[in-house]
Order: sequence, then C-alpha cells, then structure tokens
Amino acid sequence: MRTKFHTVDQMRAEAQRRLPRLAFDFMDGGSGGELALRRNRDAFARVELVPRALIDCERRGASVTILGQRFEWPFGIAPIGLANLVWPGADEALARCAAKAGIPYVLSTAGTTSIETIASIAPQSWFQLYVGRDQPIVDSLVARADAAGLPVLVVTVDVPAPGKRVRDLANRFSLPLRPDARMALDLVRHPSWAVATLRAGAPRFANLERYGDRNASPQSLAALMAGQTSARLDWRLLGEIRERWPRKLVVKGLMHPDDAQRAKTLGMDGIVVSNHGGRQLESAPAPLAALRGIRAAVGDDMPVLLDGGIRCGEDVAKALATGADLVLLGRAFLYGIGALGPDRGAGEIIRILSDELDRAQAQLGCRNHSELRQVQIWRTDGNGAH
Repeated sequence: MRTKFHTVDQMRAEAQRRLPRLAFDFMDGGSGGELALRRNRDAFARVELVPRALIDCERRGASVTILGQRFEWPFGIAPIGLANLVWPGADEALARCAAKAGIPYVLSTAGTTSIETIASIAPQSWFQLYVGRDQPIVDSLVARADAAGLPVLVVTVDVPAPGKRVRDLANRFSLPLRPDARMALDLVRHPSWAVATLRAGAPRFANLERYGDRNASPQSLAALMAGQTSARLDWRLLGEIRERWPRKLVVKGLMHPDDAQRAKTLGMDGIVVSNHGGRQLESAPAPLAALRGIRAAVGDDMPVLLDGGIRCGEDVAKALATGADLVLLGRAFLYGIGALGPDRGAGEIIRILSDELDRAQAQLGCRNHSELRQVQIWRTDGNGAH
C-alpha cells in the first residue's frame, strides 16, 4: 500500500506532527546553533550532476559489493541511539527492513535493542561501538558482537565529549522521562505515541543492561550510557581493537585526510566520513566537503562511506560521484518511522530512496554503481555560479 508521502521531507513534516516535541527534537536536532546540521544539507545543494544523453541504460542497477557483502543499493541505515524513543520497536523494524531490502543496518551501542536480538532478526547487521571509560564493558561488547557473528564492527571515534544539543536542554530531556506541565500537555496532544510508549515501557539502553545492577533503573542505565562517552580512545586503543576483531573493522567519524591515511595504515577495512550528523562539533565541515580529500588520501582501494545530510536519491548519487562507495542515513529512517510507524515507515523510506536513485541513474546515463562513481559534477558557490 502506497502512502501520500513521496519525499523524505514530507515524511519529516508528518513526523513532526505525530511526535511529541521532545522525541522529534531529539532525532532532528544538532549541536549548538545547528550550523553543522545546516552545512551538511547545504553541501549537497551546491553539487550539480551533469546528465549524459543517448546511452542505453534500460537495464540498470546500483548494487555494490563492499566489506565482503553484496548490497542491492548503495545506501544503508546508520547507527541510531535511542531509536525506540521515536516509536517502540524501531530498532527491530529497521533491521528487518534492511535485511529484506538487501541494505546494511548498523546497530548502535546506544541502541534500545540488544546485539543478540538484532543478530537473530538480521544476522548480517553491523555493530557500532563506543569506546567508553570502562574497558571491561568495551571488551564485552566486542566479544558479544563477535559471538553473534556480526560481519562488521564500526568504531565511532568522534564523541570524546557529549555535544551541546540545545533543543534537548530546552526540552529538559532525560531518561526516564520526567514530564512537567508543558511536556504532559504535549503528550496529551500526541496520544498514539504516548499510548504506544506506555505499553512498551520507557526505552532502555538494552546493550548495557547486563553491566548494571540486576534490577537497574532507567536512571542508572542512562548514567552507564553517559560513561560510554570518553576522550580516552586513541590510536593505540584502536589498534588493540583491530588486533582483537577477526572480521571487517570500520572507523566512523574521520574528517581529516591525515587521520584517514593513518587508519588505513593501521589496518582498518573502511572509513565513514561523518560529523555525527551535526550533533557534535558545530563548526565541523560537512562530510561531503571533506570526502574528496579523504578519498585522495586513502586511494581507490579502500572502502569509504559517507554519513550526514542525505535526504533523497539524488543526494546518494552526489555522494557516490564525489568519492563515496556507500552512504548511511539515520534521520531519514526515523522520519519514516515517526510518520508511519515502525511497520511501514522504514520500508517506505527505502522505496523512496531507491526510486529516486533509479530515476537519477536513468537521467545520468548510468547502468551500474561503477558508472555512478564516474558522473561529472559541478560545484556552485551557492548563487548558481560554478
């Protein structure tokens, strides 16, 4: 069944209508004045794709083999913390939809569903690791992902301290939720979300529950999760994880070519160029702007992924033409779930993105992923001048 929504932006508007402010702002917001968040989008607006004509591309596809796996589309689902806050069951729905569509799904350390549950639903899922203050917890998380047979470990390196997310501060966001009069009124105005969340229970950091007390409260789990933000991660620790992890290892959150080159030298299997969706350093450049320099630093033989600012299929094409092999999206999938619920929302986002990318391929004269990587691009100065 098709919906009345045809774009990710339309899904965002519907999610804003259906969700209480604290849930929408949590997924939609960035750090500080949100300049980095806007910069991520502006970078795509400044890239133009040059069509080629008179090419027989009636038979086309965009499948890609990367990190030892073949995917039907060159996009996947980024790690998302507290996805079940947007709607109960979001993590599981995302994993199921990704597996069905043949795209990667990355479970976050801060996910609200456990490694073991996700592995039982979608065994080819990836796991994203935060290296926190407590090394035994880090070791245990790595061991659990290994025991579950997950093929890729993604180590996030761009959270040495929490970002200052002003929307969350203004909403007095905390776990468990502590409704004041304004929040209570907002919940009354969004009964579907309130009832669904009440029935499911407050979202919990499921991957960390075993490290707290047997009857750990949401407050204590939230405190434990706060400890997963640490500035102690360095190249030595990353190297130790590399030595321990037996399969593909990807570093997420690199923005400088020198760091990317060092990661390659250290034996990393891939890089995700990312500024954490504009949620960490407000002054960080857009990942798309950093992509060319990183691709030049690591060469064509290392998988490079991009995360941040992607809202449509043509954005995916722009990222590939600029140097990415595959892109990850987080907010877009949450918008879909916020708009339509977990059972339909993620699948509709995949349908929208794949349809838009396929249409773009036809216009660009591209028959496959390799040809998308070679599309000519123009960059504008924001005023239409090249």
